[in-house]
Amino acid sequence: MLVDFAAPVAATPAEAETAAVSAEQVGYDGFNAAETRHDVFTTLTLVARATGQISLQSAIAVAFARNPMNVAVLANDLQLISEGRFRLGLGSQVKPHIERRFAMPWSSPAARMEEFVGAVRAIWHSWATGERLMFRGAFYRHTLMTEFFDPGPNPFGNPTIQLAAVGERMVATAGRVADGLLVHPLTSLAYLGERIIPAVREARGGTLDGFHLQMSPMVVLGAEPADRRKAERAVRGQIAFYASTPAYRPVLDLHGWGELADRLTALSRRQSWDEMADAVTDDMLDAFAVAGDPASVAAGLRERFGSTIDRISFYTPYEADRYQLAAVRSAIRTSALSG
Repeated sequence: MLVDFAAPVAATPAEAETAAVSAEQVGYDGFNAAETRHDVFTTLTLVARATGQISLQSAIAVAFARNPMNVAVLANDLQLISEGRFRLGLGSQVKPHIERRFAMPWSSPAARMEEFVGAVRAIWHSWATGERLMFRGAFYRHTLMTEFFDPGPNPFGNPTIQLAAVGERMVATAGRVADGLLVHPLTSLAYLGERIIPAVREARGGTLDGFHLQMSPMVVLGAEPADRRKAERAVRGQIAFYASTPAYRPVLDLHGWGELADRLTALSRRQSWDEMADAVTDDMLDAFAVAGDPASVAAGLRERFGSTIDRISFYTPYEADRYQLAAVRSAIRTSALSG
């Protein structure tokens, strides 16, 4: 299990660049940047220029805020700049954000994403081979590529593509068209084993060979009880925020928490964030987060995900101590080597 460093969601591009340099020096395998307050491709361009070995991933870039040509160009450029270290992570986001924040169309997200990835690959293929670009789908059409706009073959090959998914339709889409799956932080061990992995296997003809599962589980990390209480409060709030999103309800339904999901959705519309965090039960916290000092967190993550997850990073919706995070990474790697 490889261990990546996840940039804080509020980090500016310059702050993420500094964090990536430190992560590479400490020995992390990869660096993941999310797209929240800043453009993920801008951030990773800075990171690519400042580092030399660590892999880089958009985790995630919002696919439906763009079109396949935009993404094909951006990903191709990052692969060039990083000299082959880039991994393209894409996600759909949810309908209100696509329509109301980005003013872009929303329909049939799983089918649209499958076509989106196919279009990106078709564009890359055209550049690599010189063949005429002729992609016609239900959602996207790309039928023009002149020499002036063609960058030609990428000397480092094309980036791999990973899709973020929660629902079984999008999970199956990832199994059919992507190189890997970005498992959502609001994923319990039960949902992973009973819903996600079976859906991927079925989509891939019964095998996971050549397909990679990545995850950034939430952790409650602190060397002292007071530190863990502060971290726990932040994690409860993040669980509540995710659980209030209707698209993620299948995870809650599996555990019999559907009514609580409805309550959290209603509270989110009133922006009652403290009340939402209070509503998260201890059972929910245990299902979606691993808590303790660095050694305990490392042991918990390996016990839960060591046999299924290929790459892992740490989701900390609070200001986590970077030395303790490094200690978790070291403990996971040491345990893997000794095992």
